[in-house]
Amino acid sequence: MKQILQDLSSGATRLVEAPAPGVRAGQLLIDTSVSLISIGTERMLVDFGRASMLSKARKQPEKVMQVLDKVKTDGLLTTVDAVRSKLGQPIPLGYSNVGRVCAVGANVTGFAVGDRVLSNGPHADVVSVAQNLCARIPDNVSDEAASFTVVGAIGLQGLRLANPTLGESFVVTGVGLIGLLTVQLLRAQGCRVLAIDFDAAKLELAKRFGAETCNPGAGEDPVAAGLAFSRGKGVDGVIITASTKSSDPVTQAARMCRKRGRIVLVGVTGLELNRADFYEKELSFQVSCSYGPGRYDPAYEDKGQDYPIGFVRWTEQRNFEAVLDLMAGGQIDVASLVTHRHAFEDAVDAYATLTDDKSALGIILDYGHAVAPRHIASVPLGDATAVPAGKAVIGVIGAGNYASRMLIPAFKAAGARLHSIASAGGTSGVIHGQRAGFDHATSDAAGLIANPEINTVAIVTRHDSHARFTAEALRAGKNVFVEKPLALDLDELALVEEAHAASGRQLMVGFNRRFAPLVERMQRLLRGTHEPKAFVMLMNAGAIPADHWTQDPAVGGGRIIGEACHYIDLMRFLAGSPITSITARRMGDNEAQPLTEDKASITLGFADGSFGTIHYLANGGASFPKERVEVFVGGRTLQLDNFLALRGFNWPGFRKQKLWRQDKGQSECAAAFLRAVEAGGPSPIAPEELFEVARVTIEAAGQLRDQK
Repeated sequence: MKQILQDLSSGATRLVEAPAPGVRAGQLLIDTSVSLISIGTERMLVDFGRASMLSKARKQPEKVMQVLDKVKTDGLLTTVDAVRSKLGQPIPLGYSNVGRVCAVGANVTGFAVGDRVLSNGPHADVVSVAQNLCARIPDNVSDEAASFTVVGAIGLQGLRLANPTLGESFVVTGVGLIGLLTVQLLRAQGCRVLAIDFDAAKLELAKRFGAETCNPGAGEDPVAAGLAFSRGKGVDGVIITASTKSSDPVTQAARMCRKRGRIVLVGVTGLELNRADFYEKELSFQVSCSYGPGRYDPAYEDKGQDYPIGFVRWTEQRNFEAVLDLMAGGQIDVASLVTHRHAFEDAVDAYATLTDDKSALGIILDYGHAVAPRHIASVPLGDATAVPAGKAVIGVIGAGNYASRMLIPAFKAAGARLHSIASAGGTSGVIHGQRAGFDHATSDAAGLIANPEINTVAIVTRHDSHARFTAEALRAGKNVFVEKPLALDLDELALVEEAHAASGRQLMVGFNRRFAPLVERMQRLLRGTHEPKAFVMLMNAGAIPADHWTQDPAVGGGRIIGEACHYIDLMRFLAGSPITSITARRMGDNEAQPLTEDKASITLGFADGSFGTIHYLANGGASFPKERVEVFVGGRTLQLDNFLALRGFNWPGFRKQKLWRQDKGQSECAAAFLRAVEAGGPSPIAPEELFEVARVTIEAAGQLRDQK
């Protein structure tokens, strides 16, 4: 397949050849016929990508503060690497897609192969979209017309918040694509409409749709026009669909409204509000969120859990259907909004139109000309060369941030042959695969595991697939490196243990912290002691929203299983003795905290008499260092600060060691695993320790979940 991507670091827009996604549970696989470029959102993304680094920073002051906090805790060089990596990840463009269903995933209802559907899928000739973000298209609505549905739903959600009634007077400020659709929606609602814009051509279109107009660029006063339009009473409401840094649209809206008028912001404006304008009239002001209820709710969008119609009448999907019904009834005209048409393969030219022609409205991408096969699961990225015998040939499953930023560069630096990279959507695998030098990108993880040319598989996917992929790869005779956690429950762990015992292959979990240079120095220093050790470990983990996938016990396993396992392994490594006891305590249930499991302490006892406590806390300050490790033994103390500095107190022959760059051991962890694969030696971490740490972590999480 092919997909359009935007590079946020350089501003380049490009058409990328990628493996087609497979059909996934709860989703539809769609062959695209037409898609619509959103002149507002997509122009903003393109302009942001082309801006200088200073300009990018000015547009996102909250991100700048996050960067400064990271510099304080992790150091300048680590922060620079993180920022470059973030900006270097291209994003897919588009969210107004039309096509035919070619496959239906498990648990999907209401759709069938062959259905003509509208979705919020990106600009790609094959898309996989969750069922609640799709709607069937009426027979008398063309594909081209249907491609306007999603932007129409954005305007419709603004109307629903404003709640216009028959005969009311409304103003639409900014009559770009969404604004012109909003004018028509208001007219269909039986409202009188005044359109305000600086573009005479767009105002002429608004007139054709039944609106009166005001052009501030021609010297007309919007407030005076609004008052005259409302016959001196003040308008009932204003819907702002403009995009500007100025606060004038909001100020003008307040001044032209009647008492208790309604103002809804659909677009983007400055928000320097004058209290007196709102106070004296008791005006209501609301910001509209995209297509409607369900937006950004993972349960609705990803898991297909619909809201009961008796309680939430208009969801994202039902708003899509309402816009399509209005098109079918002739109440919305989009034909006159089409200003440009481009073949999909000429998409780069289409984006030149977007940035160069400010009069553009509806820019249509037509996929009908495409004759190349779309559903190809694997694409070559480079010329394959012969591999010396005994070399580790790696296939990577997963192409997310950690894989692309940390693990793949570590494998490459260690000299591994990078064969294939698999990602569910296909495109991210191509981007990171090309950058790292892989031979192939694929969307077929099973095919990667079965490939006889690959002898080693790295698994960097969401946590609920780790155990399954690990067991499958071991059964296929592959060496396996799996990013933590190894398993989410004891049944999954047993599955992996059984597969490993039968395989005779190397198994490694990405417990990189034990390979950090300062941790290795600690371990060497501790070898000279003979007394039991006491550990205090702090992870200032930072808050993650309750609805993030990592917090879902079924998907991410929760943050104790998903991340605190690092410290359980680290303590096991430094103690050098089996874990014999586990006691876990979390913050008590309270109304102020939706989650308490990620604010916890875990105390471990060891066979040699050592003990230690891990404080995993998600409620600390972002500018406080993330990680600290302290060891007390025989009248001596070691203190490790954020993998940057190690200090010894009363330690003979050692006072301190400091690094220029934070090093958590990712590179050495990967290199040690590859050496074991190629030399056939013992695993860098004994499998018994991997399984022990996994069991202890699962038990600790279970104790926390059983508490009140």
